[in-house]
Amino acid sequence: MYFSTLIQKMKILIIQQKRIGDVLTSSILANSLKDHYPNASIDYMCYANCVDVLHENKAISNIVVLKQKVRKNYLSLFKFIFKIRTQKYDVVIDAYSKLETNLITLFSGAKYKISYDKGYSKAFYNYNIKRLPNGTKSNYGLAIENRLALLKPLIKEEIIDFKPKIFLSNSEIEAAKKTILEANIPQNKPLFMIGILGSEWYKTYPLEHMAELLDYTVEKTNASLLFNYIPNQKEDALKLYNLCNKKTQQVIFFDIYGKSLREFLGLLSQCNALIGNEGGSVNMAKALFVPSFSLFSPSVDKETWQIFEDEKNISIHLKDLKPEIYAEHDEKYIKEYTFKYFEEYPIALIKEKLDTFFEEIGS
Repeated sequence: MYFSTLIQKMKILIIQQKRIGDVLTSSILANSLKDHYPNASIDYMCYANCVDVLHENKAISNIVVLKQKVRKNYLSLFKFIFKIRTQKYDVVIDAYSKLETNLITLFSGAKYKISYDKGYSKAFYNYNIKRLPNGTKSNYGLAIENRLALLKPLIKEEIIDFKPKIFLSNSEIEAAKKTILEANIPQNKPLFMIGILGSEWYKTYPLEHMAELLDYTVEKTNASLLFNYIPNQKEDALKLYNLCNKKTQQVIFFDIYGKSLREFLGLLSQCNALIGNEGGSVNMAKALFVPSFSLFSPSVDKETWQIFEDEKNISIHLKDLKPEIYAEHDEKYIKEYTFKYFEEYPIALIKEKLDTFFEEIGS
């Protein structure tokens, strides 16, 4: 059932909890809905640590934050649920689909409740969309295709523009330019942001190998480097710095980093590329149209998150190199032995891929 006429002035709530990459990717739901129904009011619910990737997005009317202290207390959660109910949403799209959001959607009072089919989900939603299973070959990545499927009850036409986007204000861009200028970062050399750590231990390429790749990068491109880290990751950032050779250390501007996520995004927007671990920072680079070179953890599902790959967005996954490992072991086993399998990545091949990447981006 399509209800394009009804939805023109409807209130819509999109729910996506978890990490920055998830929240950014699900923002395509808001963008597509606003394109098709410009008079609809669209709110977006996420965790507090993810709101910054949504700021300045004109498709989103309000950002609704579900705080950790609310999630961990049943009384507070039910108060939150009934506060959502007072908003009188007509449509709720739950892209997260876990117990807390099952309940938020069920008690929202929305006429149209949309999420993924999980068997039990019919108790909470009246539109249950089947996900494409992990491993399915995809033109855009399953993370994109499964989210687009959630719009099928709402949008009949083919969706053409479905790339996540981050929007920065002019003042944020100018502030980043000023930071780079005042740090005396050379203007006549490439500037690369380095995603030095993954969001989890098993998503972090071993630091000694990362240092070797950074040495190679500087040798090949004479680039300046910025490290992407937050203060509580400084110790690991220093470990990586100390593993690099002296020439590389001289071009790492270690103390120039985003003190907030928006500051980081401003700095990233001024870089020629991002190089590092696959994760939220890579998704943010792509959303800012900054070229990226990323290394996947062996246990991360390739078909889901290898999105928008092209000559200027290159990633390396062990499944591409040694598919026989995945025929023999499941994701849980590979995750348990992450660092063993990281050693299976041929560093000579990574360097060859870096050479191709540098040629494509003109560095």
